[in-house]
Amino acid sequence: MGLTILGLSGALSHDPSAALYIDGKLIAAAEEERFVRDKHAKNRMPYESAKYCLAQAGIGPAEVDIVAIPFAPISIFKKARWHYAKGYWYAPDRSLDAIFMGNRRFKRYKKRIQWCLQQLGFDLKKVKLEPVEHHLAHASSAYHCSGFQEKTAILGIDGKGEYATTFFGYGENGKIHKIKEFYDPDSLGGLYGALTEYLGFDMLDGEFKVMGMAPYGDAAKYDFSRLAKFEKGELTINTEYANVIGFRRYKDKGKGFYFSPKLIEWLGPKREGDVADDPYVHYAASMQALFEKLALEMMDYYLGDIIKETGKIAFAGGCALNVKLNQKIIARDDVKELFVQPAASDAGTAVGAAAYVSHQRGVPVEKMEHVYLGPSYTNEDVIAACAGHPNQPQWQKIDNVPEHVAQLMVDGHPVAWFQGRMEFGPRALGGRSIIGCPSVPGVADRINAQIKFRERWRPFCPSMLDTVAPQMLSMEHPSPFMTFTFEVNEGWAGRVPEVVHEDGTARAQVVERRHHPRWYDLMVELEKLTGNGVALNTSLNRRGEPMVCSPTDALNIFYGSDLQYLIMEDVLVVKEKADQGRVESMPAAGLEVRAQPSQGPLI
Repeated sequence: MGLTILGLSGALSHDPSAALYIDGKLIAAAEEERFVRDKHAKNRMPYESAKYCLAQAGIGPAEVDIVAIPFAPISIFKKARWHYAKGYWYAPDRSLDAIFMGNRRFKRYKKRIQWCLQQLGFDLKKVKLEPVEHHLAHASSAYHCSGFQEKTAILGIDGKGEYATTFFGYGENGKIHKIKEFYDPDSLGGLYGALTEYLGFDMLDGEFKVMGMAPYGDAAKYDFSRLAKFEKGELTINTEYANVIGFRRYKDKGKGFYFSPKLIEWLGPKREGDVADDPYVHYAASMQALFEKLALEMMDYYLGDIIKETGKIAFAGGCALNVKLNQKIIARDDVKELFVQPAASDAGTAVGAAAYVSHQRGVPVEKMEHVYLGPSYTNEDVIAACAGHPNQPQWQKIDNVPEHVAQLMVDGHPVAWFQGRMEFGPRALGGRSIIGCPSVPGVADRINAQIKFRERWRPFCPSMLDTVAPQMLSMEHPSPFMTFTFEVNEGWAGRVPEVVHEDGTARAQVVERRHHPRWYDLMVELEKLTGNGVALNTSLNRRGEPMVCSPTDALNIFYGSDLQYLIMEDVLVVKEKADQGRVESMPAAGLEVRAQPSQGPLI
């Protein structure tokens, strides 16, 4: 009899998702936002995503043995709740609640999941619900999916789970050992989120924009050390300034922020509008520098000996998507390989909770080699979507898609590319992408201005053939998921200028043919035409929207933007007046940067 485990995450806060393991094989995983078309799907249940996972496997609720959730009760006899109560002493209602009613959120989480399961047709008497501590789920999503056989250092950094904010441990023979956790309000992820809000972006969504702004500033201009320190093995966030609740919050237009009025007194008014200039670019640089410094110090302190022993690290939690930090980690002499869970934020805890329970039951899970885990659609589905769409698309079925599309790209056109199964996690990896030819001047500006409607300084990434990566990138480290930046070798920046950042780095996806043959073959065709087996790749969505899931979603974006070409499987949709103009003439839009670039990767 096999073991079927459904992981469900995010039922209380954000990024709900579902993942299904059958006998250690990850059959399906998807984020709720893609189905309900609401970015981060805050306060929603993982209902559509769970329904999809079951349908993909061709099973019903009765065939699921265990439902794993990444949220668990925390004992009053452990440090977590007391640390929280002490840290938030100035809000006595929260402090007392943590001590006397400390598992109220868990009970709410469990109730909501049970309600969701009932809507899906589960019999609550028959299915076993298994809670996994939030940070253990993160740890499992990294370690158990890494495929590492050696002893592995495990690092988890995010905002917070139940109470924990940071996890240090190691994995050996499939078992996770916890070394140390830090607890709210001492959260490095929370601090980065607070500064993200101060810099004018939304927490959970704008952290990578801060990371992108940082290389335009000079970290040495402002000393941010007062905000946090790591001493004698303990991380302390200064809650005079950040990670604040209640009356300590800075309030504006009825909204409370995660930083205090004291931060405003020190640094000046919160950034507003569409210009990132002095001093805000320098603040972003200082925050990124402090984040990297503290993360590396903590990693050394708790995991240094394990890293020296085997050189293997597994990393998850929202902060694992900070690719600048990841670049610093893999540059270290004692690090052989870093595995970053591609869905490192809370969406990935659905995978982690299910993988953890699978291992507990004696069924190891497979290495995660790709993230094409969402729905796919046939040509018939695509044609039906075209037939039902109000814009009445003109479509044609074409042969040899890679050859045809590569030619369009070389002619200067961005193309919406919808092929195979949808990706799990925040990165477009050739399933749902907008693509362009990176040697065509101005194509990135064109995508930004006419399609993505996003900040101009946010760069685009290269996807490349595995044969090209050793030539173009300064080091050979597996990079299937765009979780690292690399220095670009001399000569290549001039060859593919549209995907190299201000500081000479690129956040690369290195593609193997076995995982996505058509995506690979497209780059082979580009190489024939231009000499470069590299595609400019960004997610198929508009600013503030989730990545597309279905053909109808793709058509909606296509007609809501200036895109001229959309390829879905073998079906090419072309706007009647496909623009044949030169891309260099297209204006760029979005957030301006008024500062000279300085060193440091731009993400």
